[in-house]
Amino acid sequence: MSTVRSIVPLDRPPDAVVRVPGSKSHSNRALLCAGLAVGTSRLNGVLDAADTRAMMGAIDRLGATVERRSGPDDVGSIEVSVTGVSVTGASPSPAGSVDRDHDPIELDLAQSGTTGRFVLAAVAARPGRFRLDGDPQLRRRPFSEQVQALRSLGADIEGDRLPLSVMGRRLDGTRVSVSGSTSSQFLSGLLLAAPCFAGPATSIEVFDELVSRPYVDLTIATMARFGVDVEVGGDHRRFVIPATGYRATDIDIEPDASTASYFFAAAAMTGGRVRINGLGRSTIQGDLRFVDVLASMGARVVIGDEYTEVTGPDVLRGVTVDMADISDTAQTLAVVATRAEGPTRITGIGFIRHKETDRVAAPVTELRRLGIDAEATDDGMIIHPGKPRAGVVETYDDHRMAMSFALLGLCGPGIDIADPECVGKTFPRFFQAVDQLR
Repeated sequence: MSTVRSIVPLDRPPDAVVRVPGSKSHSNRALLCAGLAVGTSRLNGVLDAADTRAMMGAIDRLGATVERRSGPDDVGSIEVSVTGVSVTGASPSPAGSVDRDHDPIELDLAQSGTTGRFVLAAVAARPGRFRLDGDPQLRRRPFSEQVQALRSLGADIEGDRLPLSVMGRRLDGTRVSVSGSTSSQFLSGLLLAAPCFAGPATSIEVFDELVSRPYVDLTIATMARFGVDVEVGGDHRRFVIPATGYRATDIDIEPDASTASYFFAAAAMTGGRVRINGLGRSTIQGDLRFVDVLASMGARVVIGDEYTEVTGPDVLRGVTVDMADISDTAQTLAVVATRAEGPTRITGIGFIRHKETDRVAAPVTELRRLGIDAEATDDGMIIHPGKPRAGVVETYDDHRMAMSFALLGLCGPGIDIADPECVGKTFPRFFQAVDQLR
């Protein structure tokens, strides 16, 4: 039986500067680039959570040297030093050959989709035998589109979902097509691995809709910091990546914009003010666009060079918004919508049914459990405003369900969160950070 955490309502609107840990998405991209780079990279502000520990464990198993140091804050960021290995450096057999009788290198991906999709492409391109597996939740998530793309390059992969067995080899990355409609992580995995292919360059084409495009931009920006410039064309449908390998660098990881959304939402829902430093105009994270949605609902938003601040209005307005590019904040908006005047319609997010849980059905189900009128649509959901009744929110082992629905408990009594420990996937200290609002 899962544990339950009762959320204590705020006794007044917040007026706070909130600190959040480093971006999970930025951290895992930088960790893999550093693990594949020649030399030692120093990464400041890396998120210390289950997903990033899975990535650190994977690159360590591939032969990189990973050294963790405590960070300067107490919200869950650390400093990490990574000495990378060449594309053949972690091979259990000579480069260019693979001993099929050799025990495979076991890679535990836990629940981390980014680790799974990024590392799969990387190991497919390096000589060796590998077995990738993870928690039951990750086993249910799709990999087949990426597996098909890698096979078209000559990769030897058994299976279409976890567990996957890979006989790695240097891939000739001339040209490959990949789907972008289920997850942008398939494309990002190929992009991240391509500098290690047998050159001179790889051309990647997305043959259908590309969802979550800002995460692809984050991938490309991170690769550039490690010395690889990706040529982008065709309205983000064609990418050319030189087979130059990566060079080590020092990099600062931004605060997590997806995590920040919960605190900006708290300000909007309560009429309070929240500022987060380190996220400003120059951010490379698309999820900061969530504050634009809050602005359309009536919140006052100020984005400076190095900070973003949200102040809630007297009355929130319902909106219709396409969240295809910022889908990790859709559950947050679903909760904010309960406080608005008029319904809110969220579109463009049908693909998030294949995330940690069905992120369309789960929030609709839990809002209804609390007496809120909500309905699922083919590509999103519609939420009507209302005052939730007391109840226990099921979280479906999804960290974003726990963090978004905790916001309801800040606005009124009686909201309990089941299995609150699931926030450890990306923000183990979430509930302690919420107290910064008090």
